[in-house]
Amino acid sequence: MANAEHSGTTEVQTRLRAARLALWLVAAVLAVRQVAVVLSTPRGERLTDLETWVGPDGVLHVKGSLYDSTRFTGTPFGGLVLKPLTRAAEQALGWGWTFGTLLLVVALGLVAARALPQPVDRRTSLLAAPVAISLLMLSLPVRNTLYLGQTSIMPVLLVLVACFVVRGERVSGLLIGLAAALQPAVLLFAPLLWFTGRRRGALTTAATFAAGTALAWAALPHDSYTYWVHHIAGTGLGGPADALSNQSLHGLLLRLGVAGPLEISLFLVLGAAVAALGVRRAVRYTRDGQLLLAVAITGCAAIAVSPTTWQHQLLWVLLAVVGRVGKRASDRYVWPVAVVVVMTLPASMMLPHISALYTLRDNVVLLAALAAATVIPFLSRTSPYYQVPIPTAYAAPVPARLRHVPLLPFLRRVLTRPNLLLELLLIRVTYAAYQQVRLAATGGTNSAGRATAEKHGQQILDIERWLHIDIEHWANHAVVKVDWLRNFFDFYYESFHFVVPLSVLAVLYWRRPGDYRWARASLGFATLLALVGFWLYPLAPPRLMPALGVIDTVHGVQDFSKPDYGTLTALTNQYAAMPSLHFGWSLWCGVVIAIIAPRWWMKGLGLLHPLFTVSAIVATGNHWVLDAVGGAAVVAGGFGLSYVFQGPRARVVAVAARRAEDRADGLVEPSARGAGTRVNPG
Repeated sequence: MANAEHSGTTEVQTRLRAARLALWLVAAVLAVRQVAVVLSTPRGERLTDLETWVGPDGVLHVKGSLYDSTRFTGTPFGGLVLKPLTRAAEQALGWGWTFGTLLLVVALGLVAARALPQPVDRRTSLLAAPVAISLLMLSLPVRNTLYLGQTSIMPVLLVLVACFVVRGERVSGLLIGLAAALQPAVLLFAPLLWFTGRRRGALTTAATFAAGTALAWAALPHDSYTYWVHHIAGTGLGGPADALSNQSLHGLLLRLGVAGPLEISLFLVLGAAVAALGVRRAVRYTRDGQLLLAVAITGCAAIAVSPTTWQHQLLWVLLAVVGRVGKRASDRYVWPVAVVVVMTLPASMMLPHISALYTLRDNVVLLAALAAATVIPFLSRTSPYYQVPIPTAYAAPVPARLRHVPLLPFLRRVLTRPNLLLELLLIRVTYAAYQQVRLAATGGTNSAGRATAEKHGQQILDIERWLHIDIEHWANHAVVKVDWLRNFFDFYYESFHFVVPLSVLAVLYWRRPGDYRWARASLGFATLLALVGFWLYPLAPPRLMPALGVIDTVHGVQDFSKPDYGTLTALTNQYAAMPSLHFGWSLWCGVVIAIIAPRWWMKGLGLLHPLFTVSAIVATGNHWVLDAVGGAAVVAGGFGLSYVFQGPRARVVAVAARRAEDRADGLVEPSARGAGTRVNPG
C-alpha cells in the first residue's frame, strides 16, 4: 500500500512538472509573438508614442512646452525622467524599450504569482507564474504598451514591488510615491496604507509624490502649470476626453452627453464615492489577508476616478482575477473568465451590435473596474466556502463499448445547471470568434476568395451532375413561381437558423442540465469542424454563381460587376457554404429532440426542422445539396468527438439529479430511496 501511495504521488508530481513546462512554453511563445509583432511592424507605425516623445522630432527634444501638441500625455515628472533617453540611438532605443518592457511584464507576473493569498496548494504555486505571465502577454493593456512604447507597466510594478517584495514602510512609500508621480491616480494607495496601519508608508508616499512634482515644477514650470492647472491633471491630452479609449468616469459622463459644470460636479461626487468605497473594501480585504486583491481593488478605483485612463493603463483590472466569488464550485469560474475576456478581447466580441447595448459595450472595461472596486462580493478567507466550495454533482459514468473511451475521464457528466452568466458570455464570445474565422477564411474580404470559391462551386456542381442530384436550379425556379412558398422558405431561412438552436439549448439548460452540457459540447465540436471546412474549402453558393441563373430570393439581385456585392458582404463571408451550418445546426436540433423528447410526436416535430431547413437552403439558392451532406458530416463528427472525449451520454441524468435533490431536501424515505420515490411533505 505504501508503494502504491508513493507511486501515485510520483505520478502526480510528474504531471505537474509536465504541465508547468508546457505553460512556460506557452508563455515564451506568447512573449516571442508579441515582440515579433512589434518589431516586424514598419518603422513609423510601431512605438508611435515613444517616437512622439524621444524620436528625432519628438516633443522631448523641443525647447518649448511638452504639451504644445497634446501628444505627450505623461506628467511633467515623467517628461523629466524621459529626457535623458533622447540621446539614445533611435533603433537601439526601440529594441531596448521593447525587450525592457517585456522584462517588466515578466517581473510583474512573477511578483503577482508570489503575492497570491495564502494558503496556496502545491499545484497553484507551481503553475501560477507561467499562467500570470501568459495572461499578461495576452491582455490588451500589455499589447498596447508594447506596441505604442508606453510606460504604464512601471507604476503597476512599482506598487506590487512596494507591497510584496521590499521591506520597510519608508521604502514601500518611496516606490508608491514614484509610481504616483508617473501616474497621479496611484496616489489613492496612500489612504490604503494609512487605514491599514502603515501610516509612515502613507506619509512617505505623499512626500515622495510631492517632491517629484515639485522637482518637475522647478525644472519645467510652464509645463507643470499646463498639466496640473490648464489640463487638470492631463485631461484632454492625447485625444478627446470623450474618446472610447478613455475608460474613466469622466469619459463615460461625456459620452453620455453630460457636459459643463453638471458633468464636473457629477464626476467629483461619483469619483469621491467610488474612491471611498473602493478604499474601504480594500482595507477590509487587506485585514483579511488578501493584499493582492486589495491592491487590485484600489487600482480599479483609481481607473475610475482618474480624469483620463487610456487603454494601456487598465492593467489593474486583470489583477482582480485573484478574487474568489461564489459559494458553488461551478460559480468560481464566472468572475475570472469574465475578467480575462474583458481584458483580452475587444468589446465588440463580448456584446452584439445592438444599439441598446452600445453604452454597455463602449464602457465595458470601466464597468468591470467599477464592479471590482465597489460591487463584486469577493469571499473572505474566513468564509467556509473560500477553500471548499459546494461541490459539483456528477452523474455516474456510463460504460463505453470502446476500451479507451473516454479519452478525458476528468470531463465527467455534470448534473447541476451551469452558471447562466458564464454560459451567455462564452456563447457570445464563441460566436464572435466564429464570425471572425469565417470572414478570415477568404483573406478578410469576399473579393479575396471569389475566384477560388467559384472554382470550387463548379467542382461541386460537376459532382452533383455525376450523381444526378443537381436540383438547385430547378428547385429555385419552381419555388419562385409560387409566392406563398417563396415567402415561407425566405422566412424560414432567415428566422429559424438561430431561434431553434437557442430554444433547444434554453429548454435543456432549464429542464435537463446534464443533457445541456452534452448537447452544447456536441454543437461546439460540430461548429469547430465546420470552421475548418470554411477555411480549407471556400465555396460559392448557387446564388453567387453568375452562369447558373439561380435567383437569390433572400438577399436580392446581386451586382456581379463589383468585387464585393450582396447585402451581407460587410458582415460575413459569403463563401462559407461548405459545410452548411444552416442544415448542420438544424440537424443537431432534430437529433437532440429525437433523443431526449418524451413523446413520439415531439420527436417527429423535431425531425421536421432539418427537413424544412434543407428545403429552404436549396430553394433559396443559398446552398448546394452537397453542402447539407457536409453539414450532416460535421454534426456526426461533433457527436462523435463528444463521445470520444467524455464517454457515452448519461441516460439517467435527470433521474439521478432529482434523486440527489430529494436526498438533499429530505423528501425521500430511507426505505424508498432505492426506487427514488418522492414523499409528499404534506
